[in-house]
Amino acid sequence: MGSRYELRLSGAGGHGLLLAGKVIAEAAAIYDGRTATQAQSYGPEARGGVSRSDVVISDGDIDFPIARNLDFLLAMTQESVEAYIGDMKNGGTVLVDDSLVESVPDGDYRVIRAPIIETARDRIGKPITANLVAVGLITGLTDIVTVPSLESAVRARVPRGTEDANLQALRAGLELSEGLRG
Repeated sequence: MGSRYELRLSGAGGHGLLLAGKVIAEAAAIYDGRTATQAQSYGPEARGGVSRSDVVISDGDIDFPIARNLDFLLAMTQESVEAYIGDMKNGGTVLVDDSLVESVPDGDYRVIRAPIIETARDRIGKPITANLVAVGLITGLTDIVTVPSLESAVRARVPRGTEDANLQALRAGLELSEGLRG
């Protein structure tokens, strides 16, 4: 990884992507000792509107905290693919939920389709944990943060009483990534 790595987690309000971005940034900054920023944007609707969480991770200072040249894009909906695919860096990675995203425009990036929501529903029994399945996938595909740091950040960030289910979702995403690396 270079000195600056830009991720965007995008989807609909209610997907939990703002929390997911905070978990990744906290894992990098607090537990892995790197520099990280997290910024968020979402539509006026509390649920269903477009939302995004940008995370920038660096080994040095971050002079601009917003992701503009993405190394990695998580797109949970077709609308989020269409809104943010133009920000992809050549050679980057686009991860999409295969049940909600029908098509991804051609470009100089790798596209990975994964059953993110289905995994949360079928393996954890809680579709709401899809955000942590996605975080596990991202980590397994990129090694952007260490797994112990991520687990610590999940324990610190998720609502009390949900730690076990969220850690199970994280591990399910890590396992899912094993078959998708390449």
